[in-house]
Amino acid sequence: MSHTEPAKVEVGLGERAYDILIGSGLLGRSGEEIARRLPGTRAAIVTDQNVAAAHLDTLRAGLEKGGIQSAVITLPAGEKTKSFAHLEEVVDGVLEAKLERRDVVIALGGGVVGDLAGFASGIVRRGMNFVQIPTSLLAQVDSSVGGKTGINSARGKNLVGVFHQPKLVLADTRVLDTLPIREFRAGYAELAKYGLIDRPAFFAWLEQNWRDVFAGGPARVEAIAEACRAKADVVARDEFETGDRALLNLGHTFGHALEAATQYDGVRLVHGEGVAIGMALAHRFSARLNLASPDDADRVEAHLRAVGLPWRMADIPGELPDAEALLGFITQDKKVSRGALTFILTRGIGQAFIAKDVPPSEVLTFLKMSRSGRPEVSHPR
Repeated sequence: MSHTEPAKVEVGLGERAYDILIGSGLLGRSGEEIARRLPGTRAAIVTDQNVAAAHLDTLRAGLEKGGIQSAVITLPAGEKTKSFAHLEEVVDGVLEAKLERRDVVIALGGGVVGDLAGFASGIVRRGMNFVQIPTSLLAQVDSSVGGKTGINSARGKNLVGVFHQPKLVLADTRVLDTLPIREFRAGYAELAKYGLIDRPAFFAWLEQNWRDVFAGGPARVEAIAEACRAKADVVARDEFETGDRALLNLGHTFGHALEAATQYDGVRLVHGEGVAIGMALAHRFSARLNLASPDDADRVEAHLRAVGLPWRMADIPGELPDAEALLGFITQDKKVSRGALTFILTRGIGQAFIAKDVPPSEVLTFLKMSRSGRPEVSHPR
């Protein structure tokens, strides 16, 4: 694939369908791509201080080339920005810029900016046009696609928000070159997740090609495009997460519990790392329940280890709460239905499924073993 023509993935939602474009240098083409879809529009760019320093000028120049004027709302970086206070700041900034309903809110940043700007665009003037320009690998393969937006409440992550689909997603792979390696790795965990859900050939391809994905170039575009196709398929089938879309939570039930257990301390554990450990635990737990072969869990752990991701609880620095407390975090997670625990488990690589009645006692036993780092002994088959 030439560098000039980006890869294109369509999210098929009938008349609300939209394109995801993936390629190098898309920031510079942003104006023409947006103007083609939303002629005569003005824009508010929502970004954070770190991303603004690296990429805001390039984006504004690209928008100007397409004849799009822009106002800028710059927020502090970090998860704490996903709050009511900053939501109000963004809404106020959009209104202050005198933007109309048919104008566009552009999210330039990682998942935090995308979630917050998307929520704001979903509620200002009862819903404005929205464009995602994700600048982290995590956002490019996961949070920017599918229309989930939101902020955190004191009572938990992502508990306040709306479904509001973008009109366009521009994933410029060149911006990933400025990401710290730890952030790139964390995003890679979500990339691998799509292979583990239902694309075993993609997981095998990643086992062979991950070095090229990290290095940049065609393999990186190919991997991101495949992940976006996987997510687009699920979103088209189940936009509002009543069924299949829950599969995208593979690794997240354990992962969110570990994030909560570390008080969302990004020095100890970032989201993608929690997902990596969570995916390894989900495969190991599936083997313990005799649903899958321990060999599959070995394969997942080996791949995560190869790319430099944490894959077990012992990889998290500092002390973790005991197994009972970890189970408490799991039962607080929003994937619980009337006391029974819902997990995404697996029958093998690329064979994830939704398990609705997982007994808490089994989870507790498993957490005790995993936390102590004892080698997993699976039941005889």
